Amino acid sequence: MPESWTAKDERQYEHVRSSVLDRGQSVRRAQEVAARTVSQQRHEEGRTQNRRTTGTGNPRAPLEERSKDELYNLAEQHDIKGRSRMNKTQLITAIRRRQGSDL
Repeated sequence: MPESWTAKDERQYEHVRSSVLDRGQSVRRAQEVAARTVSQQRHEEGRTQNRRTTGTGNPRAPLEERSKDELYNLAEQHDIKGRSRMNKTQLITAIRRRQGSDL
């Protein structure tokens, strides 16, 4: 079990795992279903980070291939003012300007 899981999460995992095993599924499948169920519950309760809105994407990928959320996070790292009102194209332009001045 991951360290971040609570006792409740572990109980839920074991309950779902045993239920899936009782239905005749393999141990591996039971573990997968149980882990996904607990992860989904933790996400719905807000106890995990949203993968979509964290990170800045692959640093080797061009800015145009990154999502707006990734560009926003990169702009945040560069302390670009007004980033919340920018669209994707504006974020790319602002990041390029800032990266040019950081060199």
